[in-house]
Amino acid sequence: MRIRLTAVVALTALLGLTACGGADSAESDGPVTLRMTTWSANEAHLKLFNEIAAEYLATNPKVTKITFDPIPFENYTTTLTTQIAGGNPPDLAWVLENSAPDFVSSGALVPLDDTLKNTDGYTFDELAPAATKLWKADGRLYAYPFSTSPFGVFVNTDLVKAAGAKSPAELIAAGQWTWENALATAAAVNAKSGKAGLVVRDFDYKGWDFLSTVWTGWGARAWSEDGKTCGFDSPEMVEAMTFLHKGIFVDKALPGPGTTADFFAGEAGLTVTQISRASLLTDQKFGWDLVPLPAGPKGEYAVIGQGGMGVLKKGRHAEAAAAFLAYLTNPANSAKLAQFFPPPRTSQLTAATLAKTNPLLSPEQLQKVVIDGIAEGVVKPSHTGQAELSQAVRAALDPLWKADADVRRVLGGVCSSIRPLLAK
Repeated sequence: MRIRLTAVVALTALLGLTACGGADSAESDGPVTLRMTTWSANEAHLKLFNEIAAEYLATNPKVTKITFDPIPFENYTTTLTTQIAGGNPPDLAWVLENSAPDFVSSGALVPLDDTLKNTDGYTFDELAPAATKLWKADGRLYAYPFSTSPFGVFVNTDLVKAAGAKSPAELIAAGQWTWENALATAAAVNAKSGKAGLVVRDFDYKGWDFLSTVWTGWGARAWSEDGKTCGFDSPEMVEAMTFLHKGIFVDKALPGPGTTADFFAGEAGLTVTQISRASLLTDQKFGWDLVPLPAGPKGEYAVIGQGGMGVLKKGRHAEAAAAFLAYLTNPANSAKLAQFFPPPRTSQLTAATLAKTNPLLSPEQLQKVVIDGIAEGVVKPSHTGQAELSQAVRAALDPLWKADADVRRVLGGVCSSIRPLLAK
């Protein structure tokens, strides 16, 4: 409980600090160093960030150093908000989509419109409205949605073939790529090889919002569009979670609680994740594929994760940080970042353009998983007060991860826990 309260207290402190106004940190006339927090410690991601930063430093002598500070994903928002509340905020931060409502509404971030619009060659108007929607308040943009990335399924085709199962590509060709068949393939991989069948990456029985990549196929939602009504006890969610529970504890298609398996190390047959992970396959020896999420009972669908780059109002060099963000996300650098992070720029969202910086992925994969997914997808669950809500959902879902769980009863308990929070 101490850990759960820490996350809530940290975010409450953030909201309190920013809501009270307070003087923003003054810009220094001397040399400037900038720090940006990220949730990715991926070497390829950091290498590209540092290369772009080095180019910026070469032509902007006032800024003497730019560092990128990776924070583990599971504790990312807690650590970031603790830094802000403790008087050690970064200058820029990578904000996760589930925290966007809190960061945007709290006043923690500097509006970016003027800086971006006044940067030569920025072409602010080509930022897709669907991509910027989550990061806006009162018509102003508070974070640049540098990554609008649909979830897909990476497939270890060697493990699937050895299991004697049809590959997802074959199922797609036959019009049979459904969740029922996907878990049948995953169960076959586990039965034949002893390795994990399908892994929902970053879920690990903690990051429950990653399960939206599954339950959305049933038409289920964590809460209503206006955020006021709980959706965990809906018939669609009960059906989806019953299917998932059976897949874990009866069919052994997914690894159970306490079992870890890394697809990119060859330890699983399939994994649900975003294309930014594709760089982990550069030196892998096994055959692989990338396909869209399987269809659910409600048909085909897509789920999107978003990351926003924001400038912290409490940072020491907000003006310099905003100028660097404008450089980091200009058209040329947006095209470079597109190899990992699908851009919000409409001119760059074509299979031909993305293929130039994504050599591991075919134009067909980019079209079907990325471009079509962005056009059709729904964003992972987000809500104001997300830290408290997320901890409440996680705690209430804990009883579900047992073989004899009463799914309907557990999901009803989730709604009982979060209704007072949704009503705030």
